[in-house]
Amino acid sequence: MRALKIAATGMSAQQMRVEVISNNLANMNTTGYNARRAEFADLHYQQMMRPGTINASDGTVLPTGVQLGLGVRPTSVSMMLAQGSLSSTGGDLDIAIEGSGYLEVALPDGRPGYTRDGGLKRSGDGLIVTADGFPVAPEITIPRDALSISINPEGEVYAYFSDRVEAQLLGQFDIAGFSNPRGLEAVGSNLFVETEASGPANVTTPGQDGLGTLRQGFLEDSSVDAVKEVTDLIEAQRGYELNSKVISAADQMLGATVQVR
Repeated sequence: MRALKIAATGMSAQQMRVEVISNNLANMNTTGYNARRAEFADLHYQQMMRPGTINASDGTVLPTGVQLGLGVRPTSVSMMLAQGSLSSTGGDLDIAIEGSGYLEVALPDGRPGYTRDGGLKRSGDGLIVTADGFPVAPEITIPRDALSISINPEGEVYAYFSDRVEAQLLGQFDIAGFSNPRGLEAVGSNLFVETEASGPANVTTPGQDGLGTLRQGFLEDSSVDAVKEVTDLIEAQRGYELNSKVISAADQMLGATVQVR
């Protein structure tokens, strides 16, 4: 009874889809989060009669054959790259990326990390860091006596002081792009690391090489569409129920076979 195993793969696939949807909904308010989508492919087929097989002595060929599918399998959970809406915060260290690209941060293990979460903070030493305390690369330190700072679209950071008219340039943020951003590995805390699939990072000035620019005083909202996710959730639930009904039907057929005398 192949239907039992086939329906079981269908239930596992729909369960995985529900898990992906639940993660999207859980992160609908996460800064810079891009929704994920579960993708599937059919399993291999059992060839009962191959298409093109000669079926008679006169050379008649089967036009289609008999190929029995054995279920479904997950192929990937891909990130849906989309620009989230920008929310005004007014914070000096809140920056949103308008367009593609990621801010680079220095992780504790020495690897570079990448994020679109521009909710930056200031450490006790004046260093600009992420909410988890990871320094943004290149490192920029704000002097203690700075009254305010300004960040232009090209990532240049200026500080203003009470004893001078001109602003002082403290440094410039870089922005990193990838040939395949979907190949980045998510490590949590809104951070990614590069992989062989993503390709090496192209670190450049904001606004160059087709990458985005920075907007001070704004944060990028999650790109999750709650209405779409709920609709997909209902669809996945119905798919799970249909596969469970197939298992029930197959069980009844097996029961009828056992009761035959």
